[in-house]
Amino acid sequence: MNRFYIFLSLVLSVSAFNCQSNTENQTAKLSPQVFKDSLALIDAQLVDVRTPEEYNEGHIKNAINVNYHSSSFKDDIGKLDREKAVFVYCRSGRRSSNSVADFKALGFKTIFDLEGGILNWQKESLDTVTK
Repeated sequence: MNRFYIFLSLVLSVSAFNCQSNTENQTAKLSPQVFKDSLALIDAQLVDVRTPEEYNEGHIKNAINVNYHSSSFKDDIGKLDREKAVFVYCRSGRRSSNSVADFKALGFKTIFDLEGGILNWQKESLDTVTK
């Protein structure tokens, strides 16, 4: 898929969501391939919200691990750059989807959630790395 169509898919995903939500934040769930391709196009932060044990078993390259179940989760994500887009994922999509509200509450403007989590990523035969 060429970069123009990937970018267009990303823009349309965000635009469609924004029309429904009427907020200043831009949030969208992205399929694994669009998520991967979009990461290559945007200066963003990639956040894995699984436990450190899950993260160490395999994660998307360059992901920052911030444990959703940690008591310091909100403080930890608060240290990230609110001006940069955030790409977030977990195992199946539940924790990352729930974390979107925390990112929004802290003032993050652009948040992309991996649909189906890393399980869906791996189902699409996309690469992961281990520590």
